[in-house]
Amino acid sequence: MPRLVVISGPSGVGKTTVCDRLLERPGFERVVTITTRSPRAGERDGIDYHFATPGQFQDWIDADHFLEWADVHGKRYGSPRDGAAKILDAARHAVLNIDVQGAASIRAGTLSAVTIFLLPPSLAELERRLRGRKSDDEATIQHRLANAKLELARQDEFDQKLVNDTSDDTAAEIATLLDRLESDQPNQ
Repeated sequence: MPRLVVISGPSGVGKTTVCDRLLERPGFERVVTITTRSPRAGERDGIDYHFATPGQFQDWIDADHFLEWADVHGKRYGSPRDGAAKILDAARHAVLNIDVQGAASIRAGTLSAVTIFLLPPSLAELERRLRGRKSDDEATIQHRLANAKLELARQDEFDQKLVNDTSDDTAAEIATLLDRLESDQPNQ
């Protein structure tokens, strides 16, 4: 049974890399989310994100276009309802890479999802990963680290918690978890 798979955790924990590893497996497809932030180097519109203006984003909020949306680090991010539905209708797992706020909205909604919280091996490693991106100034890094502590405090709200030591191992753990959930389902 295909599922909405919500991958969440603090900025810098490796959500995108883990999702990329999952997407290399058959039966998984990314729900391309929408953001008002500018593209980072190498990101492509419609592939990595749909990049939108604040006005476009507000129009989609008003039209109930999103499964969830949130303000994160001063920008807006949202998961398109129709994107997830198309993937699930095609009998594939719909993978959502979203922040902790967005995951809470999904859990509060009517859509059934498996929620997975990725933990860093340590706070020092999280900081190393954030700095290694070389995409944020010092103030942004400090803001993300402060937010990480708040987000880590919410990890027990998720169905599963996994320490992301290596993205390949973490993706394999997620695939195994979904296989186990499938085998636990009664025959229909």
